[in-house]
Amino acid sequence: MHNKIFAEIFEMGIDYQEEIVYISNKIKELRKERKLTVQELAYRCDMERSNLSRIEAGRTNLTVKTICIICNALCVSLRDVIR
Repeated sequence: MHNKIFAEIFEMGIDYQEEIVYISNKIKELRKERKLTVQELAYRCDMERSNLSRIEAGRTNLTVKTICIICNALCVSLRDVIR
């Protein structure tokens, strides 16, 4: 069953690295729209500035929990970030 699901995902051509870059860019765009610095958003998310910088650069694999924390700090829904 699991092999079938994985096969379907790969057939769809989803590239997780492209998705990470998209989400990372969207987070950065939303932060800038709100005129927040990386430091200010990191503070709102209770994370280190360097961690948020890595997220915005697409150099880390985000968890759903981390994305939700960032969405809450930006006052947007998860849908706003992943669409």
